[in-house]
Amino acid sequence: MRILHIVPSISLIYGGPSQMVLGLAPALAKEGVEVTVITTDSNGDTGQKSLDVPLNEPVKQDGYEIIYFRCAPFRRYKFSLELIQWLKRHACEFDLAHIHALFSPVSSAAAIVCRQQKLPYILRPLGTLDPADLCKKKQLKQLYVAMLERRNLAGAAAIHFTSVQEAKISNRFGVATQDLVIPLGVIPQQSSVTETRSMLQSQRGISSDVPIVLFMSRIDPKKGLNLLIPALEKLLLMGCNFHFVLAGTNPQDPDYEQKITFQIQNSPLRSHTTITGFVTGELKTSLLQAADLFVLPSYYENFGIAVAEAMVAGTPVVISDQVHICHQVSESQSGWVGATDVQALVNLLQEALQNPQERQRRGLNAQKYALQHYSWNAIARQTISAYKQILTVIE
Repeated sequence: MRILHIVPSISLIYGGPSQMVLGLAPALAKEGVEVTVITTDSNGDTGQKSLDVPLNEPVKQDGYEIIYFRCAPFRRYKFSLELIQWLKRHACEFDLAHIHALFSPVSSAAAIVCRQQKLPYILRPLGTLDPADLCKKKQLKQLYVAMLERRNLAGAAAIHFTSVQEAKISNRFGVATQDLVIPLGVIPQQSSVTETRSMLQSQRGISSDVPIVLFMSRIDPKKGLNLLIPALEKLLLMGCNFHFVLAGTNPQDPDYEQKITFQIQNSPLRSHTTITGFVTGELKTSLLQAADLFVLPSYYENFGIAVAEAMVAGTPVVISDQVHICHQVSESQSGWVGATDVQALVNLLQEALQNPQERQRRGLNAQKYALQHYSWNAIARQTISAYKQILTVIE
């Protein structure tokens, strides 16, 4: 089975949705699938240098191959004419395409080419069919749907959702297609938790028994920081002791990131907060493992890969009921789930901060659940089963 993955970018700068391909591709290859990933060298929209990668030639890694194409002529929209031209020439060599992203010109064009070349394809919308997300740039998206995406959705062999809730609320624009619900995966990592705690203690002068509350995600309005910051301020006034770590960035909206930083610096939180900026590698892993609580009060989240990463690190989570793995978190008692409301968040955080034994219990539950349900090996096998079912029906 030869599978082609098409994704606008795999740069770390775009967060978890793009990175998913780098977890799934080697896991599929390990199960005997021939995998090729095509993508662009895009690495941000506001002046960042492109990825330093070879262009237009296969790069072998982890059992699969990846081909990068120059992002041009529309860098802001991660488009590549060379990628589309390559797809026209080579589509016949594959059994199935797995296209990641909607409302992205390169993904939309790729779907059109797949139909023209009779290559069946799966679309993964990355949460873009959520009614809340569709409200952003609403008129432009309505036009985009009418011109391109309704036909792309109708022509798909299936739509890949990462949670039951994402599938349930998604707008299909009147199109009936097969749904695949396959979660994202995480890779367990080990790092020096002691060193990370020591670093925070030495830099900020916090004692070893102060709980660390971690937010690690893109600094974006949808992530609920306008709920989290006032909730943390209220907790300080109530006498709760904690240290807040804000980890993340948003190169696509630096003004909002600066606004959040300014808000914290002019708040009572200032002396109780460490702002790390973008983190990756060992520092990211060690922060996830050193934290006593991971918090993500998003207004909508089609899966919440950062939540799964915290869970596999053994850290209990405090999330909103709009993060679409909230039911799994509740049922497995891996953390606390509440409404997108400041007082609701205050109540959850207060309960968690005042009960270290309960935090530990839910953290162990979180790790056990994540290792069982969010391993890439298990997800690869589930994905292969879906691929085979689609190809059998087509034949």
